[in-house]
Order: sequence, then C-alpha cells, then structure tokens
Amino acid sequence: MPGPMRDHVRFLLGDELREIRDVDPTMTVLDWLRTVERRVGTKEGCAEGDCGACTVVVGRLDGGRLRHEAVNACIRFLPTLDGCQLLTVEHLKAEDGRLHPVQQALVDRHGSQCGFCTPGFVMSLFALYQNEERPTPERIDDALAGNLCRCTGYAPIAAAAERMYELGAPADDRFSVRRNEVARRLAALADEATVAVGRDGRRFFAPASADALAALCLEHPDACIVAGATDVGLWVTKHQRVLPTVIYTGRVRDLRTIVDTGEALSIGAAVTYADAAAPLARLYPDVGELVRRIGAEQVRNMGTVGGNIANGSPIGDGPPALIAAGARLVLRRGDERRTLPLEDFFIAYGRQDRRPGEFVERIIVPKPNPADRFRAYKISKRFDQDISAVCGAFRLRVENGRVADVRLAYGGMAGTPKRASEAEKALLGQPWTEASVHAAMAALARDFTPLTDWRASAGYRQRVAANLLMKLYVETTEPSAETRLVGDRSLAHA
Repeated sequence: MPGPMRDHVRFLLGDELREIRDVDPTMTVLDWLRTVERRVGTKEGCAEGDCGACTVVVGRLDGGRLRHEAVNACIRFLPTLDGCQLLTVEHLKAEDGRLHPVQQALVDRHGSQCGFCTPGFVMSLFALYQNEERPTPERIDDALAGNLCRCTGYAPIAAAAERMYELGAPADDRFSVRRNEVARRLAALADEATVAVGRDGRRFFAPASADALAALCLEHPDACIVAGATDVGLWVTKHQRVLPTVIYTGRVRDLRTIVDTGEALSIGAAVTYADAAAPLARLYPDVGELVRRIGAEQVRNMGTVGGNIANGSPIGDGPPALIAAGARLVLRRGDERRTLPLEDFFIAYGRQDRRPGEFVERIIVPKPNPADRFRAYKISKRFDQDISAVCGAFRLRVENGRVADVRLAYGGMAGTPKRASEAEKALLGQPWTEASVHAAMAALARDFTPLTDWRASAGYRQRVAANLLMKLYVETTEPSAETRLVGDRSLAHA
C-alpha cells in the first residue's frame, strides 16, 4: 500500500493558502488561473511550452531554502503545485505607488511593444532577479530564451534586465524580505502523505517516497507517470488526450537527489535538468552545453533527466550524451530492482524495456577516465529552444596513436537513441587518423537509415551525422581550430 493519503492539494497563491479537492488531474495551471481565479494577466500563446507568454514563477523548498523557478503554466498540471508557492504577474503590483524594479526597468527601457508577451517576460525577469545578482549579458539571454517577442523588442528587454539591478538590490525587495516566512509556511505544508485527488473517476496521485511510488505503480500499472509534463502536457493541450490515472514523481524526495558515489553520479529520475546541469557539466563540459539547449529555462526547470529517458523519444537530447558516457539505468518494480545499460532500455520506436508497474528510479553516470575525450553536438534550425535534427555524442580514448575505446551515440537518426556499432567497429584498434575517420563515416550508412521529416531530410541527417565524426577528429587533433560558433570555445581545446 502507498501509505497515508491526503484528499486535497495545498499550495500558496501568493500569500493565500489554497486547498483544492475536486480537480481535473490534468487541468493546467494556466486554465485554472484564467477560468477559476480570473487572473488573466497570464496569457495563453502556444499552449505547448514554447512562447513563454504563460510564464509564472513557482517557489519551492530546496535544501530548506526558498527557490524561485520560471515555468510554463500552459503545460504544468495544477495538482503538481502541492507544497509550492505560485506567483503571477498580478503579485508584482505596485506598493506605495512604486512599481517592482522588474516592472519599472521595463518602463524605463521601453521594453514592451504590443504587450501580449510582456507578463511572461516580467515573470522570467522576476525569477532571474530573485535568484541571481548582476548576471552577465549571456546569462540574461539564456534566462529569456524561453520568451518569444513577435515585435522584435529584445534589445530594450535585455537592457531592462540590466536596469532592474540599478533600481534596487534583490535582497531588499518585498519578496526577498518575506522569503524566510514563505519557506516556513511551505515547510509546514510538507508531509509524508500521498496526495490523491481527482474528478469524474479520473485520479491524480503524488507520493512523497519511492516506496509509496512503487506501491502505486503496482496498483495502477497502466497509469501515466508524469515528472515535468514537458511532453505529457502536450498530449493534453494539443492532442486532447484524456489521462484516466496520473502518478506524479515531483514530490518523491528519493528521486530528486544526486549522489556522488566516488566512481559515478547517481541521479534520481525526478531530478530536473536545471539541477543536473552543473554536476554533469563538471564531469562532461559538453553535456553542460547540451543541457543549456534542452528547451529553455522554463522547460529545464520542469523537465527531468529520467522523464527524458522514460518517454523514449528518438530526438531527446539527453539519452545520446548519457549513452556515450556509459550510463546505466536502475529500474524498480515493487521491491525489485534491476540495472541495465541505458542503450538497452530502448527497444524500438515507442517501446522501452519497462515491465508493467516498473519505473525508472535512478540514472548512474560513470565518471570519465582522465584519458577520455568527450564531445556532444546538437544540430538544429536555431540555437535556443529547438528540437534536434541530429544529436551526436562521442567518447573516445586514444592510446599510442590508436583508438583504444570508443562509444558513438546518436539521436534523430533512428526510431530510438542508438549507438553506431558499425562505425565503432571501424574505429576500434585503428590509428586515429583522417583515413580511419572516413572509414567510420562510411560505416554509418550501415548503422542508420534515417527518415525525412519537417526538421531535416534523410540525406541531410546522414551527411551531418558523418560530418560530426570529422568534427570530433578536428577538435581532438587540431587544438587551434575554431569549431564552436557559440558557447564555450575552450571546449574545442580540451
């Protein structure tokens, strides 16, 4: 049994406590704000987590401290707010006739044109203001990458991001002053009970422990397991799918931890990409750069490493990099656990090696050998917030001029993320030379038969996949070559 149950969701809307019992399991935060609370400052644009017009800020406890995260209200399910604080653009209203520094900065720098996207920009800037002091221009661009402005007003908005720090220190604003009080209130809301709410025979469960999650998955083997809903949310908003039973992993403390075992990082399946980025980047700098391009800030604050794996998408950017690193999965069913190489989890398009009632519990990412060279490349139509046409990740070890070990993994080239076994055979034991690389490039034709879709043609994908091997060769043999147009070019010389 999953243990004690609680029949309501509770969270703070600003400073006001909300307790909700009768709720559609997949009602979005956006729909609730606009249709129930009538807080219409938050806008609906794309309804798929791309445009940022719906951006709100969620405050949650992280190690006992309050942390503010910009998220997309259009694809976040309302019951997932349990134990959190929800802030919208209405909460930044003027006090004593003075606008909040974020709002005043946008006024001072003329950072709004048609105005539809402005509430989302305000909330993204507000999250940045609460969490960081004096970010660099590059960091500001990252924070705003998930907000689209059709009026092309980015220059004044970026100027406003710098201006807001001139108008007052973040530590002095009214939200920071109340930070400890809000943290205490959220801590008081935390409990060990499994949240169980629903409507019309449909159910939403949010367990607090991995044991409770395991019991629920056995009891409801056909349930949809939801972490960040950055994919599942679109099933609801775009495909109008009705999910009878939802099990949410975001309250499971055991699954939100990253443990350094000495030889590897053990990453809980519910760890978000925002939380995993820095630990992964310390081991594999290219993975840090890759994560920076997974969705945008709002998506990385919700999307999880485990969810990106468990949904089995052939174009998920995380799995190729983790496969190249030699990652393993820990799967759990009841009290039983099994471990398998990540590449073996993916069977075919839409099929994974996961039994009924089983879930991804942890991802084990081994630390690199000091002699390893690791590279990850994402090819897409635009740099930020775009789906890959091809993603390639490679781990290479050269000893005495010959390839002693190699792992080549690709996304976007098949129905699943997949290793290029024929290309690996063409390289293993061979001299690390341009001739060997060309042989491996040719071998890729035996590894993959890519599809043509709106992102790229089959021929383009095949050529790009091969050219990425040449890029790997150039970066590892010609330290002075400039191969990175953006990002950390020092990676090319590592």
